[in-house]
Amino acid sequence: MEIIGDVKTYDWGKTGKQSEVAKLAELNNENFIISESTNYSELWMGDHVSGPSKVKGTNENLGDFLTKDLQSNIGGHEKLSFLFKVLSIGKALSVQVHPNKKEAVKLNAEFPDIYKDPNHKPELAIALTDFVAMCGFRPYDEIYSLLSKYEEFAELLGADNLYALKAGKENGLKLCYSKLMRSSDADLTKCIQSIKQKILSSGDVDNELSKIFLQLDKDFPNDVGILSIFFLNILRLTPGEAIYLPANVPHAYLSGDCVECMACSDNVIRAGLTPKFKDVETLLRLLNYTGESADKKIFQSIPSKQSNEIYTQVFVPDVTDFAVAKISVPSSIGSYSITNNSHGSIVLVLAGAANASGENIKKLHLKRGTIIFIPANCPSVKLEIETEGFVAYQAMYNNF
Repeated sequence: MEIIGDVKTYDWGKTGKQSEVAKLAELNNENFIISESTNYSELWMGDHVSGPSKVKGTNENLGDFLTKDLQSNIGGHEKLSFLFKVLSIGKALSVQVHPNKKEAVKLNAEFPDIYKDPNHKPELAIALTDFVAMCGFRPYDEIYSLLSKYEEFAELLGADNLYALKAGKENGLKLCYSKLMRSSDADLTKCIQSIKQKILSSGDVDNELSKIFLQLDKDFPNDVGILSIFFLNILRLTPGEAIYLPANVPHAYLSGDCVECMACSDNVIRAGLTPKFKDVETLLRLLNYTGESADKKIFQSIPSKQSNEIYTQVFVPDVTDFAVAKISVPSSIGSYSITNNSHGSIVLVLAGAANASGENIKKLHLKRGTIIFIPANCPSVKLEIETEGFVAYQAMYNNF
């Protein structure tokens, strides 16, 4: 059945028709009207209580519909195990990590006003446009090389801590990053403004790191997260490339549009680039301080194991909550089958058009912006491709 996604308008989203979220929402919902003064940040597809999708035609919450027959709809689960999204990022999201399940239960019990549920929140982001993100700590020698360019870091972090980092030890990074996150606002402002003046006076403003530094300082003046760019890998993804964010890996999305799939949770431990609460001590305790090169952060898809799905690639993380398939069928193929998951799945169409049919479902016409839920009792969907190729993403429970 066709569903209507829930649109979020957080201030970091892209404005008006610059936003992929807005453009898809307009195609997905005939009653949606784009405002050029509004920031459209996220399109939610799922049954999350903070933004449930609606059943097209009846406007019923997807979650309410699913509970009518949990076995037929989602294989006996109580609710969907994932939340599927499109994000359009005009301004950086916060530097953050997510707790694992054990820590999520503990944090929810101790601080329920901050950590509102006991679940973990692993995430997968697949670029739709050129996409920039920070992900994981750089190799230790690379961090030291960047920090040693500015004498301000020796004053802020301590020469002894920098020396420990130079030795290439994980503890050296932990000492430096801990000192950074515990620094006073006055010391951070002094460091950031001094580095800013050096960048501007040197004329090195076109350097990638310099441009990001200056943009972040414009959007989040004197925020500690600005200095994370010297510690974290900066990745530039092209459309179709992905990053996977398991528990305790520091990350931040900086710009671009992506498809995102995640476990159903709101648990975020923030480290900067936000006016919201920063839980510094929890962050420092849980962080994964492993230093790795940027190329190791690219998450690779694998071919579908279904013999009839030669045009399907699957992103399979190390959690059961979700997996995502990219379906890209060329125009020369008249018909193609999508294998459904035993707990149901959600499909977002990004390009092309097709007629879809299958067991226990009505025939539907799919085009860009169409979002469908495929119930568990429909084992596969046959597509009759109409136009110059068909591209869609399918989110599902991970039983690969």
